[in-house]
Amino acid sequence: MSRPPISLNNPKNLLQDPLSWFYSFWKFSRPHTIVGTSLSVIALYFIALTSTQSLIKLDNLVYLLGGVIACLCGNIYIVGLNQLEDIEIDQINKPNLPLAAREFSIKQGQIIVSITGILALGLATLLGQWLIITVGISLIIGTLYSLPPIRLKRIPLLAALCIFTVRGVIVNLGLFLYFTQALTATGFVSPSVWLLTLFILVFTVAIAIFKDVPDLEGDRQYNIKTFTLLLGKSAIFKLSCAIIIFCYLIMITAGFIPILGINPWLTIVSHLSLLFLLLWRSQGVNLEDKSSIAQFYQFIWKLFFLEYLLFPIICFLQ
Repeated sequence: MSRPPISLNNPKNLLQDPLSWFYSFWKFSRPHTIVGTSLSVIALYFIALTSTQSLIKLDNLVYLLGGVIACLCGNIYIVGLNQLEDIEIDQINKPNLPLAAREFSIKQGQIIVSITGILALGLATLLGQWLIITVGISLIIGTLYSLPPIRLKRIPLLAALCIFTVRGVIVNLGLFLYFTQALTATGFVSPSVWLLTLFILVFTVAIAIFKDVPDLEGDRQYNIKTFTLLLGKSAIFKLSCAIIIFCYLIMITAGFIPILGINPWLTIVSHLSLLFLLLWRSQGVNLEDKSSIAQFYQFIWKLFFLEYLLFPIICFLQ
């Protein structure tokens, strides 16, 4: 299918209308990913404090702040690059995004992506080897995911692999090693973080395969092969729910294993409650309504956020 021409009229100007520009920038950064990235960095910092029996001090807060900024810049680079390559598709699937809605010009998008990518790598380089490894690998995978000619998002299995590799493995292990090295001069991974990594790794599989369900029409028109197109909305919905249920069963089972360094009763009760919440919420999804599907997708992200809020408490109260 031939691509229609893109004409971007009257893009927003930072100097003339800063509030409106920053609102568009907020949408460009994909807020749900910003929240997820921020929570993951902060949660791993507090888990590292608990694992190393360290206190919050000004010097280690610098490592937290630097880690947050570097990871957020990397996040914006990755989602921004994806939007630059998907303008026509987003005009169908996500017409409110700044490039698709013509709030930003292509040049503005390119400048934002370039600056945030450079900032992410530069700051990570200053702060330590584990942060540069974490940010560097994430940016490489994010680039290969979106940018032609490789464009891994065209291949469903590789697209999903990119997402859960970064969110599930690289972020959790890399950031924990970064923080423990900053706190003790020796990086290590505690049993509790291996558990969190397993949970997030499997949970992110559900996000990776479900994220394309609301985007079915645009992906079909531009021949972007996704699991939704291959298996259908209903199958992907059921599979995503089953994967998240499995994640909660992992955590409930982990509550009975004392060597993991977590509070057993809080782990079991909280994840059993979230399991029932998922089962209840899934009953109200209308797969013929794009809005209903999108709302459930955001609900999945909220469950993802909750884990990063809950897990440090579980570790602290061990």
